[in-house]
Amino acid sequence: LSPVELVQRSRTHGGPGAEAFVRQVCWRDFHHQVLAARPGASTEDYRTRHDRWRDEEEAAEDIAAWREGRTGYPVVDAAMRQLRHEGWMHNRARLLVASFLTKTLYVDWRIGARHFLDLLVDGDVVNNQMNWQWVAGTGTDTRPHRVLNPLVQAKRFDPDGAYVRRWVPELGDVDGGRVHEPWRLTAKERSALDYPEPVVDLAEGLARFRHARGRD
Repeated sequence: LSPVELVQRSRTHGGPGAEAFVRQVCWRDFHHQVLAARPGASTEDYRTRHDRWRDEEEAAEDIAAWREGRTGYPVVDAAMRQLRHEGWMHNRARLLVASFLTKTLYVDWRIGARHFLDLLVDGDVVNNQMNWQWVAGTGTDTRPHRVLNPLVQAKRFDPDGAYVRRWVPELGDVDGGRVHEPWRLTAKERSALDYPEPVVDLAEGLARFRHARGRD
């Protein structure tokens, strides 16, 4: 199907999701045009921010925790486990886990992009690489320092914690929105969970990122 036909059929069908879908088709074609003009952007920063990414060996434990869904941030871990199990995750989850890796853990976007292409059933080099760069702030984004807070995102998009409990069974008995902040549970409740502490404090991760980008 051509993108023109997709747009035409969407608008003929109508409904609240039609225009949102068309916007995503536009992003898809935009990224294809960008990479056609700048093929090197599949492996190099489209617009460098002179990032001093953490050394891959030094960050190895954090990278492994992210890949395995053991970061201590339930919504991030749920998304990464869904990716490993199904080879897919919702676009919002992709943005969130990418932001967590590149901004909160301050790890090179190429590491995340490779992992996605290894597992995604809908993996597409153009959209994968350019969306990773968009999140990392090295792509076409006009707000390169945007950071998605996993707690804010979790409470907005998974308020009752159903998504987290589906993919992180260790937290299956934690009720409601409390599941997003297991570190706030009582010592007795925590002791019953086989779930890790957060790999990094969000404030510390944000401070590290801002310092690295020269914005503190």
